Amino acid sequence: MNAPALHIRQLAKSVPGGRLLFDGLSLEIAAGEHVAIRGESGVGKSTLLNLIAGLDTPDRGEIGIAGTPLATLDENARTDLRRDAIGFVFQAFHILPHLTLQQNVALPLLLQKRSRADALGRAASLLDAVGLGGRLRSYPKELSGGELQRVAIARSLVHAPALLLADEPTGNLDPDTARQIMELLGKAVKEQGAAMLLVTHSPAAAAMADRQLLLTHDGLVPA
Repeated sequence: MNAPALHIRQLAKSVPGGRLLFDGLSLEIAAGEHVAIRGESGVGKSTLLNLIAGLDTPDRGEIGIAGTPLATLDENARTDLRRDAIGFVFQAFHILPHLTLQQNVALPLLLQKRSRADALGRAASLLDAVGLGGRLRSYPKELSGGELQRVAIARSLVHAPALLLADEPTGNLDPDTARQIMELLGKAVKEQGAAMLLVTHSPAAAAMADRQLLLTHDGLVPA
């Protein structure tokens, strides 16, 4: 039996000053599954993503990606895991303004020391898949917000990650564009066999997931 793309067991996290964000949080996400987490501001949604990405450490509990517990890895190994196994989609896009769209999308592969020709070819394929195949040499300043989010999605998927973490990816988009972005993400997750964890305030975005959960101080509960 294959290990889940993500497993979390009895996770607890406090913030400076001792306030408990959550305790007893457990979750498994299988390859190809899309899970959405909602919750009030300040409950710890972005903190949870940082814990999963190995950018922060929990007070208690275990996090594992593709069967590998993060606690068994040193900082260099965690960096390698983020580079190779995780894709990120943010509300703020984080597209580099001085690079073309193709170069932006190719960057994760170049960081893996893949050949430039291979990286650019794969980037071109992903940009075509998100409807920007004719804009390879355009620069970010020439694009709309919805188009920039498509570039961010292509970049997050270019290295075929096991796990995709999406933090409010539709927060700055109009409803029609937001729906298109979520449809695009969902389709890509299924096609690539990746798992996706979406944190969002948007009921509409969460409704497109396979499962919806609420993050509370006591952990995750069905929405």
